[in-house]
Amino acid sequence: MTMNFFRGVMGGQPAGPQPTGAETIHKLCDRVASSTLLEDRRDAVRALKSLSKKYRLEVGTQAMDHLIHILQTDRSDSEILGYALDTLYNIICNDEEEEQDESEDMAAAPPIPVSGKHKNVPVSDENAQKHEEDLGVLFTDKFLGDSESVTLLLTLLEEFDFHVRWPGVKLLTALLKNQCNQVQGVILVSPMGVSRLMDLLADSREVIRNDGLLLLQQLTKGNAAIQKIVAFENAFERLLDIITEEGSSDGGIVVEDCLLLLVNLLKNNSSNQNFFKEGSYIQRMKPWFEVGDDNSGWSAQKVTNLHLMLQLVRVMVSPVNSPGATSSCQKSMYQCGLLQQLCTILMATGVPADILTETINTVSEVIRGSQINQDYFASVNAPSNPPRPAIVVLLMSMVNERQPFVLRCAVLYCFQCFLYKNQKGQGEIVATLLPSTIDANSISAGQLLCGGLFSADSLSNWCAAVALAHALQDNLTQKEQLLRVQLATSLGKPPVSLLQQCTNILSQGSKVQTRVGLLMLLCTWISNCPIAVTHFLHNQENVPFLTGQISENLGEDERLVQGLCALLLGICIYYNDNSLENYTKEKLKQLIEKRIGKENFVEKLGFVTKHELYSRAAQKPQPVFPSPEQMLFDHEFTKLVKELEGVITKAVHKTSEEEKKEEEVKKTLEQHDSIVIQYKDLIRDQDTQIQELREQVSTLTLNSEQMQNQVTQQQSQIQQHKDQYNILKLKLGKDSQGLSSSQGEGAHVNGLHSEELGQLREEVEELRRQHTLQRTQLSDKDSLINTLRCGAAAAAQTAEGGAGGSDNTELLGEVESLRSRVQAQCAEISQLQTERLELIRRAEAVSSAPASSSESSADTVKVSELESRLAAQTTETERLKEECRGLREGHAGLEQQLASAQSTVAIEQTEKTKLQQEVQESKKEQDDLLMLLADQDQKILNLKQRLRDLGETIDEDEDDLDARDQFGEDDDDDDEEEDEENND
Repeated sequence: MTMNFFRGVMGGQPAGPQPTGAETIHKLCDRVASSTLLEDRRDAVRALKSLSKKYRLEVGTQAMDHLIHILQTDRSDSEILGYALDTLYNIICNDEEEEQDESEDMAAAPPIPVSGKHKNVPVSDENAQKHEEDLGVLFTDKFLGDSESVTLLLTLLEEFDFHVRWPGVKLLTALLKNQCNQVQGVILVSPMGVSRLMDLLADSREVIRNDGLLLLQQLTKGNAAIQKIVAFENAFERLLDIITEEGSSDGGIVVEDCLLLLVNLLKNNSSNQNFFKEGSYIQRMKPWFEVGDDNSGWSAQKVTNLHLMLQLVRVMVSPVNSPGATSSCQKSMYQCGLLQQLCTILMATGVPADILTETINTVSEVIRGSQINQDYFASVNAPSNPPRPAIVVLLMSMVNERQPFVLRCAVLYCFQCFLYKNQKGQGEIVATLLPSTIDANSISAGQLLCGGLFSADSLSNWCAAVALAHALQDNLTQKEQLLRVQLATSLGKPPVSLLQQCTNILSQGSKVQTRVGLLMLLCTWISNCPIAVTHFLHNQENVPFLTGQISENLGEDERLVQGLCALLLGICIYYNDNSLENYTKEKLKQLIEKRIGKENFVEKLGFVTKHELYSRAAQKPQPVFPSPEQMLFDHEFTKLVKELEGVITKAVHKTSEEEKKEEEVKKTLEQHDSIVIQYKDLIRDQDTQIQELREQVSTLTLNSEQMQNQVTQQQSQIQQHKDQYNILKLKLGKDSQGLSSSQGEGAHVNGLHSEELGQLREEVEELRRQHTLQRTQLSDKDSLINTLRCGAAAAAQTAEGGAGGSDNTELLGEVESLRSRVQAQCAEISQLQTERLELIRRAEAVSSAPASSSESSADTVKVSELESRLAAQTTETERLKEECRGLREGHAGLEQQLASAQSTVAIEQTEKTKLQQEVQESKKEQDDLLMLLADQDQKILNLKQRLRDLGETIDEDEDDLDARDQFGEDDDDDDEEEDEENND
């Protein structure tokens, strides 16, 4: 029974009345909604798919909700999902090719009666197409009624099954075509929505990958946020890989789709452009433009691909981009050799005309405003014999009326971009017109421009005039140089200046296009150039001609010429230096008021900016015109008009008194500006000096920190040596006591005494080394005190106020007292050293009495060794003293730098504060030393008492041991020898 039902649906001829299309679709929808068997639902959806093209309205109206429900519930069956997605695509898609497929399918399908709107409705093709588009938008809105539908579709795209993924891609593409913004919004907020679509590019099945490219093209249209996400999903790398795999410019339609997607991602998106440049993808574009010697027979697809590649380059360096980004891309294109490759195409033979034109436009924007690129382009030569500069070859095409119009416009744009912000190039072009540089044997750019300026072709006149005006743009020097150009009009007549020849052609009443071009040239030439204004006014015929043109009531075509004449006359007023008595500013304004009328003059001047072609030319720098007749305004000239219109209107209405006041104000402002410049220079010099002083202070601060660290280290070493000294004194007391108690014992005591005597001599040697090191450290400390005293004295001399002077005096007193205390401590340390040596000698004398003769001889040898080692230590001490002397000299140099750096009161006060802090720290350190020395004195007294208890006699002369220590180490050795002789 089920098969009979579907046989009737699919074209069988059962008996009885046949159901209408709407009734059949209604039954199928009921079967989809109510069938419990998956096979029944699948067959019903398949039937809806077959009817969805012919009965688009009925299927879309009745079945869409059921189809979306199938997508939600029957996820496990890929076949029914594929049928549902194909059905939804058929009712939403508006593609013409799909409509063509529909007509072919319907021609082969059996007839089914139609109902509703489709029944016997004769509609024209245009109305039918509009009706189909309206249906697509209607069903798209219905599908997007629940945003979860798009999320569900994105989830289905993760299915790898071909019958699910491919129709899903096509359906989402159709939704984007009909309601792009709404679908983009849903995908943008969907988690990992864009990432799922980017995975399509990695699909191994080319049909899915290629349709994925079409999907991403629609997705990235006009949405900067999605463009950024796609770019950061590694889209550039994948697309460039696909282009390379497909054969670059020789590839097929897939390369074209990749390039269209790249253009979508980069156009007007500065973030993606910077990412593309920083990723070194510009370098990967260079191989695209490698052409061979034989360029004939290019396929239409290759021309399309190369055209899109050139367009992609232009997107990166478009004048509408930020100047910094454009300049960076231009630099990269020159460094990687892309500009050189484009110039090779420019000079190659056999290149199709449209590719050559687009290449010229691309080179134009790559060199526009980039001095390095412009210099390189000036050095390019065409492969001719003899070689000619590429600029000359291009200008020859521009002034040749047999060349295509778009090619001539492209060459003009290239010449304009070459001269844009390129004063060097402007000077080179103008130099080819000067008498001293003209070469009769070669064709120069100046000769070509003059030839085009005075040829019979009005388009050549206009292009040459605009090109020459760009050679003078914002360049006062070249405007004055061009006044020297003289032209030979005919034999037997004197030469006339180029300026006069232009006005002569104007007065002859040539075509409107020619006169507009010459007027633009003259306005650019004399603007902001009083010398050129004087030359123009010097010809007695020029002003009457301009006033006559402005005052006449001419037709619509001539009103533009009248407005430009008014602009030229206004420039003569505004930039007039009143050097010609007959044509001063005031007399020219009187002339306008009498012959034209100020209101009429302003009205004619305002007509220029109201012209339709003026607004079109002001939009972008590239000269793009539908036909040669509409080629009237130049982009840079529109900027000049916008700048001068207001000031000329004010200048015409000003009285002489107002002008005098304005001149006085200008002079005052100039004086004020000069004063401001002087102060700026003074401030700049002071900033430099302050910076130098700050560097000096930083250096001195660093040196001070290093010196402070050295002082800290030395103090630590002194403390360690003091501790070692105390330990040794204790050991010496114990040894002396042991030796006194063992004098009556036998050979056993004598053996132990020999070992103790060796240890004691080693300790004597160690103490001598420590003594030398302590002296060096105390000398360094003395140098630091001197440094602090000098710094305090300098601060006291430069500080302001009586209170500051008294503080410095007190500070110097404290420093001097500290110095005396340090010297006293040094004397006490020396006295302690002397006592230590005396105690050591007495111990040796006690130990040597009971020793045998053999032991005495051995001790004598050891003493000799100690003396030699002591002599070596004395030499080392002298060397250390020399190093200390060098350090003192270095410190003296640092003190001189410190004195020179204290140039201001604020710095001196800062240094004074630092010195006070250092003095306080030194005072604290000296107090600590006094406490330590007091402890040492107490310990020495204890040791003396112990010696007295042991029976040793301590003379009063021991208090004067400090004097004996001053005689050096040699006297100590002599005393030791005398003591040994007495003991023997």
